[in-house]
Amino acid sequence: MRVEAGAEPQAPAAGPWWRHLYVQVVAAILLGAVVGHYWPATGEALKPLGDAFIKLVKMVIAPVIFLSVVSGIAGMRDLSGVGRVAAKAFAYFITVSTGALILGLIVANVVRPGAGLNIDPASLDPGAVADYVSKAHDTTIVGFLTDIIPTTLVSALTDGSILQTLFVAILFGIALSLVGQPAAPVLDLVERLALVVFRLVGMLMRLAPIGAFGAIAFTIGKFGLGTLVNLGALVATFYATSLVFVIVVLGIIARVHGFSVIRLILYLRAELLLVLGTSSSEAALPSLIAKLEAAGCERSIVGLVVPTGYSFNLDGTNIYMTLAALFIAQAVGVELTIGQQLALLGVAMLSSKGAAGVTGAGFITLAATLSIVPSVPVAGMALILGIDRFMSECRSLTNFIGNAVATIVVARWEGALDRSRLAQALAGPSAEPGDPAA
Repeated sequence: MRVEAGAEPQAPAAGPWWRHLYVQVVAAILLGAVVGHYWPATGEALKPLGDAFIKLVKMVIAPVIFLSVVSGIAGMRDLSGVGRVAAKAFAYFITVSTGALILGLIVANVVRPGAGLNIDPASLDPGAVADYVSKAHDTTIVGFLTDIIPTTLVSALTDGSILQTLFVAILFGIALSLVGQPAAPVLDLVERLALVVFRLVGMLMRLAPIGAFGAIAFTIGKFGLGTLVNLGALVATFYATSLVFVIVVLGIIARVHGFSVIRLILYLRAELLLVLGTSSSEAALPSLIAKLEAAGCERSIVGLVVPTGYSFNLDGTNIYMTLAALFIAQAVGVELTIGQQLALLGVAMLSSKGAAGVTGAGFITLAATLSIVPSVPVAGMALILGIDRFMSECRSLTNFIGNAVATIVVARWEGALDRSRLAQALAGPSAEPGDPAA
């Protein structure tokens, strides 16, 4: 028995417009912003709503990844395809994420958002970022790689590590495939469980407006819109650079591979709004897997590329790292040579992988990157601490779109993309997972 766990209706969704998930999330974000701005204390108090929703979604991430990857790999006739897909995915990740780093570097040198601030390094408070610096020192590439191996087979599904879950799922799927026919009942059970879990994801997505409302109310209430004005040049530059990356760079990649990144964004609008509201791309991971499968990408490709991309394909984070690093240098009056900037770029390529999956990874990675240029004070990160939450939203959005594009591209390279289903999915409105109108 073969079932499509992520399948969803592709016909235009019936029902009143206000019942659609993306409309409800937009309304919740606007309402949350109003509450946070006019009643900041109330906004801060609503933080548990956003936290609780993200925890609910993270609760199902491990089962979604495990079931998707196991059923996908077990259904492969040629197990060498697993290594081939991984190699192609990593080649894509390295190429595109390096391009994101270079773009951030170029924009920082051209726009120079930190020039003219003339901040005295002695006036900076190193204690404000001490926790991030400590975590950066504790994170190494070797430690990151060894942490992929879980303590037990079951702990991978309970510890909340995406890469540990992926690692165990790949091994289990390969073993299931090698056993063959005697393991057919197990595979059938996995596919039936996948149906149940994806239905659960749909149920949880109906709570997305509540989570987005609480998260955005907290962000505006705690940090205030005034912080955006104080460092508006950096925020505007980062958002504009990320937009250029998505529309131009990812747009060209998408066009070369036969689809439109704009239509893909429209297709994923509910998920993107959820990421915007919660500042967490993980909040939309299960729904992204379901939608990419529904758009014609084979389950085995989606199951491998999406979770791996969440740790290794961080385009938005990479743009942020080089842009923020040069902003801090410019703000404190330090002019970096071309050699120093290239050194920053090289370290950022490695540190972005080492800090993957760590809470506050963007800030932690920035601390690790700055540490290789002694003339730039790491304490300078305190300058952007207040606006990091706002920049986190843009990082998450760019990372999310980048991983969606990467999955479709790798699926096409593998001949595992149903182009007619992709065209149908991107052509017009479709029912959202968890949408009451679906």
